Amino acid sequence: MNGQESAAPLRLGTRRSALAMAQSGMVARDVTRVTGRAVELVEITTYGDTSREALAQIGGTGVFVSALRDALLDGRIDFAVHSLKDLPTATPEGLLLAAVPEREDPRDALVARDGLGLGELVEKLAGRTARIGTGSPRRMAQLNAWARARGAALETVAIRGNVDTRIGFVHSGELDAVVLATAGLNRLGRSAEITEHLDAELMLPAPGQGALAIECVDPVLAAALGALDHAPTRAAVVAERALLATLEAGCSAPVAALAKWAGAEMWLEGVVGTVDGATLLKMTANGPLVLDETVERQATALGRALAVRLLDGGAATLMGERA
Repeated sequence: MNGQESAAPLRLGTRRSALAMAQSGMVARDVTRVTGRAVELVEITTYGDTSREALAQIGGTGVFVSALRDALLDGRIDFAVHSLKDLPTATPEGLLLAAVPEREDPRDALVARDGLGLGELVEKLAGRTARIGTGSPRRMAQLNAWARARGAALETVAIRGNVDTRIGFVHSGELDAVVLATAGLNRLGRSAEITEHLDAELMLPAPGQGALAIECVDPVLAAALGALDHAPTRAAVVAERALLATLEAGCSAPVAALAKWAGAEMWLEGVVGTVDGATLLKMTANGPLVLDETVERQATALGRALAVRLLDGGAATLMGERA
């Protein structure tokens, strides 16, 4: 598709949030670079953007992507950019996952008062319960488990809203801290506001966190967009999402997963817990993966195998207790 500068601009569907616009703008520039085509952003409002209900109540899975997928299938846009962690594990017929660009930092981040880390915050507030905001049952489960293990006074508070709104709860003093995705803060140029990166030992991220998904319908366009695909990232998120799918858990369930490469071997860690942190089930699996045409099948097998072990360990019961 190179050399088609005079062709009509490609229409990129995006949510209206500042983060979605920033992510889509990055992808648009890369698409222009690899295709020679101009790209125009088409803003689309999703149900997840307009509803004020907690994600766990409105179903979580798909609420930020269904309107974009409808626009693709209706021909109103040529391709869409999603935060991959928002994608349901089942893809509607007719849609192609054209590219998964190289992943940003997958970790969660704490934005706390007085520039404090999590341990420092709890210590400084001795005698008062630290109030930490997040809209994620996954984050709540792991924060509450951390607090229980240390006898720390900590309360997780369910919140919604964009990055400004969430960080605003800290600046106003309504909350002592909030937890957000590091990748989003980095893409918004707000990494300086992070007071601590939460490592995977404390807080394993959501499946696909930090990665983007580029979807389209046209196979020719998909082939061109494939130049933006990062095979190691795609394989990692395929493993994580296979675990999620096998557990039959949506993005509102307290499930976490992270796949990492160590040479030619992939290590996958999964966590399932109760939101109150009373029970947290952690397991890992690993195996050699070859980056060839069968890599997605290999990654899927690794994710499914770990999910089966988690289910054997009681994961279904834990997810049934989610808030």
